[in-house]
Amino acid sequence: MTAFDLFVPPITELAESPIWDVDEQRLYWVDSTGGAIYRTDGAGGNIQVWKMPGMVGAISLRVAGGALVTLDDGIYTFDFESSELTKLVDPEPSTASRLNDGKVDRQGRFITGTMSYALINPSTNWLVGKIETGCSLYRLDPDLVVKTVHSNIGITNGPCFSPDGATMYCSDSWADEIYAFDYDTATGELSGQRVFASYVDDKGVTGQGQPDGGTVDAEGYVWSATVYGGEIRRYAPDGTLDRRIQTPVLKPTSVTFGGADLDVLFVTTMANPDLPVPYPKDGPLAGSVFAVRGLGVTGVPQGRFRG
Repeated sequence: MTAFDLFVPPITELAESPIWDVDEQRLYWVDSTGGAIYRTDGAGGNIQVWKMPGMVGAISLRVAGGALVTLDDGIYTFDFESSELTKLVDPEPSTASRLNDGKVDRQGRFITGTMSYALINPSTNWLVGKIETGCSLYRLDPDLVVKTVHSNIGITNGPCFSPDGATMYCSDSWADEIYAFDYDTATGELSGQRVFASYVDDKGVTGQGQPDGGTVDAEGYVWSATVYGGEIRRYAPDGTLDRRIQTPVLKPTSVTFGGADLDVLFVTTMANPDLPVPYPKDGPLAGSVFAVRGLGVTGVPQGRFRG
């Protein structure tokens, strides 16, 4: 039986980018709008916090130690011991956009992407209107060279990879679609873009759901957090909707598998009580991290950036 357990209480504004460290059995995530990195042990205790100088899009661990962090002005390395940030590159140096979600591929490259500030109301920091946008996906290789791999995306969310690494999935939350790409594991190049799953005609019980962060399980099924729609969806490799699970809050933001047996789905959520109409309000658990047990599936260990 599926059970949502409160793993970490609501201490963040916008929890995102959960990463399970299989080596040390710890969970990392970020508070995007609150500008912080969080870490906890496998039981949800011993919480540590590192403040960042701005908004945080994503975090990925490094083979060399520490992490990669996407901030609003570029990709940085971060040392947990010294709290030192070192800027590597700003792939899209524009005041019109910022880096958002990101994930390491099976070969240790880092894929990230941007979102347009034109989709945000500066007075509320939340989405308004619908426009064409020129944001992109980028690949940071272990030699620290960055390359554009895809253009014309509105809000980058949920990049993740099939178990064999040959398919990459990525949500454009603004287009209400999850895309699949053929991924060349030797070069990191993308091709064959297609719509994998669409939320356009199925926006959940609230009628407002959008695809946000995602992950892939060991069977190759894609798990997607339905932000504003109060559910987690699991899609088969052919894009068929396999199951949908209602969440205790309406704004789940991302998911990752963890725990000693990689059979626990960790779910980050959004608080931000000042969302404009028509986005749904939530109860007191908004901003929590949940641990979902009893799903009957396991995840794939998340790799580390090799640069």
